[in-house]
Amino acid sequence: MEARSDVANRIFGPKTQAGTPKDLIISDYVFRRYFRSFDFPQCPGRLQPGFRGEELMPDKRPLVSVVDDDESVRESLPDLLNEFGYSVRAFSSASKFLASDALDQTRCLILDIAMPGMTGIELQAELKHRDKQIPIIFITATRDETIRARVVELGAVACLTKPFSETALLEGLRSVINPN
Repeated sequence: MEARSDVANRIFGPKTQAGTPKDLIISDYVFRRYFRSFDFPQCPGRLQPGFRGEELMPDKRPLVSVVDDDESVRESLPDLLNEFGYSVRAFSSASKFLASDALDQTRCLILDIAMPGMTGIELQAELKHRDKQIPIIFITATRDETIRARVVELGAVACLTKPFSETALLEGLRSVINPN
């Protein structure tokens, strides 16, 4: 197994005399996906932990935030949405979303209904209380039509049952924002 600094050198290329990478040959997506907790102790002047890409090039794509306690959803949904031209932030709880800087930047919220702590419906009510007009697409494993009808009645764009189709999700997103 290669040392971490060897991997970093192959990915980021040789340093210039100023100590910065000569050629940045890694995309923001790849960095976020595979090197979230990567440590660069022997790479001074290189990208540091916490690098999100905005330092090099601001992301002009519309931000979609995903709030779901299911880790597999938080990992797979951003990959799909990135492929379709959206910038994505994922949160494991409603409280983490509310405390984030993404709250004011989010153009659409994909939100699980049943979560520990604050539920998706409670988050929807809290956003209304704060006068935040963020379109919401609910996702749920429940097949209870009364809950689905209730969230749509309360203003949700859609309520999709897990597993949902990529087409249904994209239709909901495109009804409120265009990725380009």
